[in-house]
Amino acid sequence: MLKPRIAKREVTLHILRAFGLHASKRLGQNFLVDEVVVDSIVAAAGVTPGEAVLEIGPGIGTLTQGLLEAGAQVVAVELDRRLVEVLADTLAGYDGVRVVHGDILKIDISREMATAPFKVVANLPYYITTPILMGILEQRLPVSVLVTMVQKEVAARMVAAPGGKDYGALSVAVQYYTAPEIAFYVPPRSFIPAPAVESAVIRCAVRERPPVEVTREATFFRVVKAAFAQRRKTLANALKAAGLAAGEVAAIMAASGIDGGRRGETLSLAEFAAVANAWDKQK
Repeated sequence: MLKPRIAKREVTLHILRAFGLHASKRLGQNFLVDEVVVDSIVAAAGVTPGEAVLEIGPGIGTLTQGLLEAGAQVVAVELDRRLVEVLADTLAGYDGVRVVHGDILKIDISREMATAPFKVVANLPYYITTPILMGILEQRLPVSVLVTMVQKEVAARMVAAPGGKDYGALSVAVQYYTAPEIAFYVPPRSFIPAPAVESAVIRCAVRERPPVEVTREATFFRVVKAAFAQRRKTLANALKAAGLAAGEVAAIMAASGIDGGRRGETLSLAEFAAVANAWDKQK
């Protein structure tokens, strides 16, 4: 069923006026009004007819419509009750969509997504991007790919290589679970209201297994967290600040073959794994 494209500026403005809506700053709402961007997101996700898709924050249904017209079976999770009511109208007549009113950080995603595997496609609220992404990845849900719109600077951090200012704990975590790549950038004029920042759509193909072998993931991420807690600290001093004695740190550095005088931002995933595995052996 083809309906007027919600992504058209005039259609979006009509919907907002009809329902007396205004973008909520508290919820980080910006309404996408660019048909090319919607189509490009759907293409980046590689959606095919019958595929299950989890959409986070469907808003007034702009991206949802694009997914449905590509044949996806969509479960759309919306926090704003006002928008749940709007979606009942804007998506009326479309098969294959179920709108869930709830907080994506609190609902049982595995229960809502009866079909596995599934894809995640979302225009994420920028103030809560990282908790949402990491929450999904850490649950080890049967997700094949995540395609999300995020703040441009966050996308740069997600794909950053060791040694640069953008490389940090988020880079390591995202690259541990997925193979991320920036699909394209989105200018502020593509939204109502226009945000003060540029956006990027990032495609993260979920790995079947991490690119490095670690004895315990908890130790691996503890090392990563310690290394970036204070970026100016050397790795050795960061581990001491995390509660290890000087002798323990020296033994870990020797066993891992990593120079404790280096800073965390210079370590690759394999080097973080070496340090973590050496720490576990010391225990």
